[in-house]
Amino acid sequence: MPTSGSPEAVIQRQLDAYNARDLDALLATYAPDARQYELPATLLATGHAEMRPRFAARFQEPDLHAHLLQRAVMGNIVIDYETVTRNFPEGRGKVDLVAIYDVVNGLIRSQTVQVSNQRLDAQAD
Repeated sequence: MPTSGSPEAVIQRQLDAYNARDLDALLATYAPDARQYELPATLLATGHAEMRPRFAARFQEPDLHAHLLQRAVMGNIVIDYETVTRNFPEGRGKVDLVAIYDVVNGLIRSQTVQVSNQRLDAQAD
């Protein structure tokens, strides 16, 4: 069982806040100057001011839900493999996502993601 300040516990709080669409609780898991990247090294956002509108837009999707499939923890690095249900312009569907988190002093310092191509629900199962 991870302790409340452990990297694994921080990432679980982040995932829970994401699924609850609780923007303030979600951002509270990130350092104020945290960075988000897309693999291999494309910077997507720096700090809460840039992250807030990105998450707020995503939280407008009525079916948004991240389902954790697998988690690996190595010291302060946490790697999650998830299937995320999304609402695309073409309809409801899913993407697979791998997220690599670097957690320092109880906060996410960086998050790097790789997202699969979308699958519409007719193709998702």
